[in-house]
Amino acid sequence: MLAYLNGSFLPRSAATISVDDRGFIFGDGVYEVWRAVRGRLFETDRHIARLVHGLGELRIAVPGVIESTQLAEIADRLLSQSGLTQGEATFYVEVTRGVAPRTHQFPANAPAPTVYMTVNRFTPADELRARGAAAITIPDIRWMRCDIKSIQLLPNVLGKQAAVERGAVDSLMIRDGMVTEGSHANFMGVIDGVIRTHPTDNLILPGITREVVLEIARGLGIPVVEEPIAEREIERLDEAFLTGTTTDVMPIVRVNDRPIKSGAPGPITGRLVTEFRAYLDAACGAAHATS
Repeated sequence: MLAYLNGSFLPRSAATISVDDRGFIFGDGVYEVWRAVRGRLFETDRHIARLVHGLGELRIAVPGVIESTQLAEIADRLLSQSGLTQGEATFYVEVTRGVAPRTHQFPANAPAPTVYMTVNRFTPADELRARGAAAITIPDIRWMRCDIKSIQLLPNVLGKQAAVERGAVDSLMIRDGMVTEGSHANFMGVIDGVIRTHPTDNLILPGITREVVLEIARGLGIPVVEEPIAEREIERLDEAFLTGTTTDVMPIVRVNDRPIKSGAPGPITGRLVTEFRAYLDAACGAAHATS
C-alpha cells in the first residue's frame, strides 16, 4: 500500500516519523477515516469539516493540503496506485502538532504539523449485519471532549477489546446512567417507533454516518429524538443499532447476553440498512460519474 507523508508519496512500510513527534509522545493530534467506494470518497466535505474542527480545538494550524482540492488528489493517487479503485476501501488521514522537544506545553515556536495519509482495502460485514450483532456495556471513562476525533484512543481500545473478549462487536459506554456511544461507533435505539440517540455535544463524536442516517430517517418520516437512552431502558428497546464509517448501520440484537426483543434485526433498522447502502452507492457513483 502507498502512503503520503509530509508531501511525499512512498510505500507505507517506508513511512517513518521522528520519535519526538508529539503525536507519538502525547497523542497530540487528530484523525479522520473516509469510506471509499469504487475509488471515490464518501461525504468529503463533512469529514474535512470535522477534521478542521478538531484541529481548531487543539490549536493546531490547519495544513493547506487539508482544505484544498489537493486532499482529493492525494486520495485518488493513493487509491489508484494501491489497486483500490474497485470494490471498497478506507482512506485514513492523521495530523499531529509535529516534531518538537518533549514538553507538556505547546512548543514556543510552532513546528510544521505532521500530515500522514494512507488507504486500506475494506470488506463490509454484511453476513454479521444480516443476523445482527451483540454488544456489552462498560463505564465511559473517557475525557470530556469526545467530540474531538483525537488519536489518543486508549479507552476506546480497551472498550473494543472488552467487547471482543465476550464475542461482541462493540461496547456501549455508560456515563451517569446514560448510553453515550460505542467504543467504535454511535449508538441508536428504537422505542415505540421513535429513534433515540445521544445529542451531539462534548460527550460523543459527531459521526458522519450518524448524521446521514438521521437525515435518511427523517426523510422517511421516522421520528427522531436526540435524547440519551438510559442504561435501564436498554431492556425496553424494540430495536438497536450502531452507525459508523466502517460500521454502516449495524443491528444490535443482544446486549450483555440479553436479546433485544426477538433477538433479530428489527424493521426500522432493516430499512435504514437498505436506504443507507443505496445512499452510499449513489453518492460515490455520482462522484465517479462527474470526475
